[in-house]
Amino acid sequence: MDIPKIQWYPGHIAKAEKKLSEVINKVDLVIEVRDARIPLSTGHPHLNKWINNKKHILVINRSDMISPNTIKSWNKWFNANNQYPLWCDAKRGIGIKEICKSAKDSRSSIDDRRISRGMRIRPIRALTLGFPNVGKSALINRIAKKRVVDSARKAGVTRNIRWIKLESGIDLLDAPGVIPPNLEDQKSALNLALCDDIGEAAYEIESVAIGFIKIISTLNKDKNANISVKQISNRYGVDITKGFKSPSAWIDEAASKHTSGDKRRMSHKLLEDYRNQMLGKIALEVPLWN
Repeated sequence: MDIPKIQWYPGHIAKAEKKLSEVINKVDLVIEVRDARIPLSTGHPHLNKWINNKKHILVINRSDMISPNTIKSWNKWFNANNQYPLWCDAKRGIGIKEICKSAKDSRSSIDDRRISRGMRIRPIRALTLGFPNVGKSALINRIAKKRVVDSARKAGVTRNIRWIKLESGIDLLDAPGVIPPNLEDQKSALNLALCDDIGEAAYEIESVAIGFIKIISTLNKDKNANISVKQISNRYGVDITKGFKSPSAWIDEAASKHTSGDKRRMSHKLLEDYRNQMLGKIALEVPLWN
């Protein structure tokens, strides 16, 4: 599959990553946040280096945007790789209780370790880490039980590193989304663009829309992707399977029906419909054994 070239590394992320490297050694616990639609693409390649020997909680947000069967399949895959993610919908507060419990359990073991070393107990320092727009700020607000940081479904809302004191005895470090300076895996970069985890300035929207149709074509027969050809076709009055052969021609035909022939507007509509679940709970990544 031909993949459009995508590159995005705004200045505030570069500055934040530099600052992050300066404070990471002060952190006891890393709460990593990923996007349920693309849980592999939103795993940072430098994560293990940053975590080192720290406690690690893997949180996969936006569980509402994929099907329960897909979550079940992913759990099986992650467990086989000795990872045990906690799934949540931070926007609605679903799954937050389990995350808080895991953080509390981590705090207990960290306290025990400090006591065994003759060190005094202090609030543990936790870092929320993840790509832009995976829902870190919404998660922090849920954990804090009040609005302590700005939150919106777009990349780049959080621009500075700041500490937030929680009543649970945890000092939480809120950091901007971090993304590799070189998006070498362009398939992952396409997924990030489709999920709005990187800004539109990084890509040509028609090319990304074509890439989306190609992904739908590839994953169409995988039950874990949860793709409904009928739902997509009915949405636009154009059979999406036509797009499997010629995505550009499909966008042309859909544009003639919905955007007065404007392919760019039609491409934007297609992506926004996907992001707003108007096309169903579609997973762009499925477990690798499928």
